[in-house]
Amino acid sequence: MVQVYYSSKYVGSGYAFDTTRKAKWIADSLTESPIPGIELVKPDALTRAHVAEVHDPDYIQAVETGEPRSLAESQGFRWDAGVWPMVLASNGGVVAAAHAARRSGVAGSLSSGLHHAGYGSGAGFCTFNGLAIAAKAVLAAGAKSVLILDLDAHCGGGTASLIADDPRIRQLDVSVSRYDSYRESEQSRLVMVGTGTEYLPAVRRVLDEADRRGSSFDLCLYNAGMDPSEDCSIGGKAGITRDVLAERERLVFEWCAARQLPIAFVLAGGYIGARLDECGLVNLHRLTLTAAAKTNSRAGLRTNRLRDDEAPGPDFSSV
Repeated sequence: MVQVYYSSKYVGSGYAFDTTRKAKWIADSLTESPIPGIELVKPDALTRAHVAEVHDPDYIQAVETGEPRSLAESQGFRWDAGVWPMVLASNGGVVAAAHAARRSGVAGSLSSGLHHAGYGSGAGFCTFNGLAIAAKAVLAAGAKSVLILDLDAHCGGGTASLIADDPRIRQLDVSVSRYDSYRESEQSRLVMVGTGTEYLPAVRRVLDEADRRGSSFDLCLYNAGMDPSEDCSIGGKAGITRDVLAERERLVFEWCAARQLPIAFVLAGGYIGARLDECGLVNLHRLTLTAAAKTNSRAGLRTNRLRDDEAPGPDFSSV
């Protein structure tokens, strides 16, 4: 079974927006129409200390208390007391999925709102950067190298800034929107796609480049945005259809399986609008879950061979 992390706290803020609500939509869809091989699991929430491994303590305090309000709302959400437990739970799910993937090969979390958050503020609907937090957590637990594969429509500039000083983490970022763009570095490869027909070839190309470099990773953290969809109101690109995104998911999970590379996925972007309703958005995100379950059933992915008593939770005490 593929463990996918979710709790009702993922949608606990008063601010109603896709990023703060769609995890429940997808969880409800799995109750109504289960995907064989997917099991929902409640994660442990992160603590303030866990988040402080990546983010500025002053920013963390703002998110917790709401003051200063401009900083607490820097991701674009109206602040209320539910934001703090929401982001601790959702980011805790990313860390839990990362550890679970290292044990079992494939895991995920119904988390989104991660890759634009930087050290001292949020941005673009992202409060805390669970991708960077999870990467550092598994490195602290004994992993040697982590790949962050970011296929959200928008650039992962927050992630790039947070991993820039750690050569053990590499980001491959294929984007269709220049929002949060950044200068490429040894750690972060950014590919901008101009047309829908170029999208899948670009994804294949960055994965091939990783192979040609002889890159070897202990975990892939996959930011599986559905906002490249041509029907998405924020970031969509004409020609990137549901079928294209289904093929992208198959490609990513099979690439990891062929290399016996554990993979932990999160939802990332995807927004309703004039051409995409709630049901349509849920069905796009279910493509990721379906590909994960199918790939997991076909191939035994390499784990780090942790004994059960060594398997880590979200503890950062070894950092």
